[in-house]
Amino acid sequence: MDYSAYLVPLLLAFTSLFAMGKRVNVYDALTRGAEEGLTVLLRILPALVGLMTAVYMLRASGAMDALGSLLAPVLVRLGIPPETAALLFIRPVSGSGALAIGSELMAAHGPDSYVGRVAAVMLGSTETTFYTVAVYFGAAGIRKTRYAIPAALIADLTGFMAAALAVRLFFGAA
Repeated sequence: MDYSAYLVPLLLAFTSLFAMGKRVNVYDALTRGAEEGLTVLLRILPALVGLMTAVYMLRASGAMDALGSLLAPVLVRLGIPPETAALLFIRPVSGSGALAIGSELMAAHGPDSYVGRVAAVMLGSTETTFYTVAVYFGAAGIRKTRYAIPAALIADLTGFMAAALAVRLFFGAA
């Protein structure tokens, strides 16, 4: 018997009973939270629209492919397959765009190929940095990010290199 189907209903029931025990008006708390969520959405929506537009413009213009070709020697020295260059550029900006590129890489090279495995590990070990910064800093009303973006991009680069290294170690070189 699969008890996991009962997890969400039990969690909701427990939360409601706990809130009633604390004499919290659950419906008012829910609607207040939904209102705050919509307010945050309205505040961060312009940044998200701008990010998504920029991503699709870069892909459509061919600039991303040109930049990938230009950086191929550097990527090889870092141990990153040059075929994943587009993924490196899109992942910090757009999760859905990165998934689309990952799917394209796996369709072209195969999911069990070196490139397909590296792309899969990269998708799982990096973050949509600019999206995350736009959401969290926008929600908090922070305008100056200071060192957050450079540090996060360095972490993404580290994740990309570690993904390629992990695939080489566990599955062998290309």
